[in-house]
Amino acid sequence: MSEATPASKPEAKKIPRPLPRVNAYMDTRPFWQAANNGKLLIQYCKESGKPQWYPRPVSLATGRRNLEWREVCGRGKVYSWTVTYSAWPGHEDRVPYICALVELDEGVRMLANLLNVKGEDVKIGMPVQLCWERLSDEINYPAFEPVTPR
Repeated sequence: MSEATPASKPEAKKIPRPLPRVNAYMDTRPFWQAANNGKLLIQYCKESGKPQWYPRPVSLATGRRNLEWREVCGRGKVYSWTVTYSAWPGHEDRVPYICALVELDEGVRMLANLLNVKGEDVKIGMPVQLCWERLSDEINYPAFEPVTPR
């Protein structure tokens, strides 16, 4: 009589990390082209001078299509954050990871990953600076990390 062996489970299929869809609902090429060169752009209303994030086809201040892309400094502070232990598809190898709402020095808030820090070390108001995650040859994705002392 042969000994029964437990059936081996097939290895789970690894799902690749989803990439942002450039120009999904409006022309965001200036943002992605600048990101590929390590520069962060946000929209500004030409009439009011107010910044806005996330990209939209019209100004939040005036409702008009009078927007331009401007480079920002990439510095800010943690407004809020959470540590994610249950990954969504394509992020399984990243858990735990930190998702933060970062208030840029220019006044807008960006939802982004917070890198190079442990969850227990993150504090509301903590100074952060821009860093990048290279997701593909075409996509350089903005993220943030704690400001390093000079």
